[in-house]
Amino acid sequence: MVRAWVRSFGVEATLSNCSNNYGPYQHVEKFIPRQITNVLSGIRPKLYGAGQNVRDWIHADDHSAAVLRVLEAGEIGRTYLIGADGEADNLTVLRTILRLMGRPEDEFDHVTDRAGHDPRYAIDGDRTHRELGWEPQFTDFESGVRNTIDWHTEHRDWWEPVKEATEAKYREAGQ
Repeated sequence: MVRAWVRSFGVEATLSNCSNNYGPYQHVEKFIPRQITNVLSGIRPKLYGAGQNVRDWIHADDHSAAVLRVLEAGEIGRTYLIGADGEADNLTVLRTILRLMGRPEDEFDHVTDRAGHDPRYAIDGDRTHRELGWEPQFTDFESGVRNTIDWHTEHRDWWEPVKEATEAKYREAGQ
């Protein structure tokens, strides 16, 4: 639709698609903040199925910087894929969170996988890197997760008011 408006009406627009975000201010229902806030709340983290679902993870600060770069230098009508070459399966992500929070890496519960849970989300951000010269700053996934853990630890007042209602919805769904 956007490309059609660019072609038909001269709308100056670019498009972007990104991989999975994580970082400050993400709702506690999302995978990484849910696990972090579970540990901080004394709740055992939950892992869907065997945890083999793979995602390319990008820190929200990197995603924002990439979108700004697309706006500044992207070619009108072109789509830019934004990724950080940070593929990891959910089991690895959860174990990383637990280890960084000083918890045993097997201190979690397996829950029923979500219906229709895609096995892998992959993204090739080569064009964005090559054409726009953008590179992520959080190239070390662990440092990005550490940053996210620290933020959630320091901003309990932001996420605690919605945590119980969020977990109640997951309990109702058996997750």
